[in-house]
Amino acid sequence: MQDQINIFEQDFWSINDALNRLLQGTHAKTILLIDREGQLITSTGDTRKMDTSSFATLSAADFAATSQLAILIGEKEFSTLFHQGEKENLYVSLVAGRIILAVIFDNRTTLGLVRVKTRGTVSELEKTFHGLFSKVEKETEPSKEIDDDFTRMAEEEIDRLFGI
Repeated sequence: MQDQINIFEQDFWSINDALNRLLQGTHAKTILLIDREGQLITSTGDTRKMDTSSFATLSAADFAATSQLAILIGEKEFSTLFHQGEKENLYVSLVAGRIILAVIFDNRTTLGLVRVKTRGTVSELEKTFHGLFSKVEKETEPSKEIDDDFTRMAEEEIDRLFGI
């Protein structure tokens, strides 16, 4: 299981801006950003008739299953998926290896436009997420507040106390 994704406020608004531009540029109905564990990060567009929690969970499961299919045929993974329906379609892209970008669209746009615009948004989001992952890693790195001299002196004092 991967670590939970923590997003800082400035990064959140940057991500939402990118998703809103993608929504407008593609005329998609809904765009969702999901972590690979199935948790919804954010969404834009019309989600009123959608169970976004179930959608997020199933999207992550779909991506995981498809990743296993990729391995079976000798690929590391598939970075994009496309599901075509009678009325609505789903285009899914992997962002920074850990995030799923799902674009739901209908006949008001084309797969080609969605693919081209999504590719640019994925590139933008990857920069944001890589920066975000770096920030989080720096915050979680253990700081070396106690130096080697202190450790040595503490060990000597413990030995002295116990008569060793």
